[in-house]
Amino acid sequence: MSNVRILFLGPVDSPVLRYLERVERELSATPEPIALETLEDERPDFIVCHGYRHIIGGDVLARLPDRIVNLHISLLPWNRGADPNVWSFLEDTPRGVTVHYVDAGIDTGDVIVQKAVEFGPDETLRTSYGRLQEELARLFTDHWPAIREGRCARRPQEPGGSAHRIRDLDAVRHLLIQGWDTPVSKLVGQARASGSVV
Repeated sequence: MSNVRILFLGPVDSPVLRYLERVERELSATPEPIALETLEDERPDFIVCHGYRHIIGGDVLARLPDRIVNLHISLLPWNRGADPNVWSFLEDTPRGVTVHYVDAGIDTGDVIVQKAVEFGPDETLRTSYGRLQEELARLFTDHWPAIREGRCARRPQEPGGSAHRIRDLDAVRHLLIQGWDTPVSKLVGQARASGSVV
C-alpha cells in the first residue's frame, strides 16, 4: 500500500489505534477536539474515529470529503449517538457494529460495512460492550485496506432508526440495577415497558 498519513481520533488504549500503529507508517493520534489548525499541523490524508467523544466540524469535513470514517457499536441507523449498547437492550432494537463515513449529522453517514451481533441471556452490559468492541475492531481491520484505497462499498443508511444523547440515560439509569454488570436479559424492552422511551 502506498503511504497515506492517518490521523486517529479517540482514546490511546483503542485496539483500532494499536492495529493502525502496526500497519501504517505515518500515523498520529489524539483524543482531543480537532479544528482546521489540527489539519494544517498534521496534514492527514485520512481520519479514523473510534470512541471519539467530540463532534467534527463542517470545516474539517469539507477539507477531507469521504476520507473520515467512524466506528460505532450499533447496527445503524439504530442507536445513533450516546450509549448505543445500553439502548439496544432497553428499547429491544437490532444490535451490532458499523463502520461508516462521517457527515454533518451524528452517526448518519453512509455505511461502509456492518455486522449484526447476537447475545445470550448470560451477558451483562459490560460483557456485551466488550464483545461489540471486539467485533468492531475485527470488522475494521478486515476492511481497512479497501477503505484506505477507496475500494470499499458504501450505501446510505436506511430510514428510521433511533438516536440518543448522553443525558437521555438519566431517565433510565434506575433500570441498571447492577450498573454495568446488569444482565442484559433484565433490560430487554424495559425502556418501553416503563414508559421511559426518549
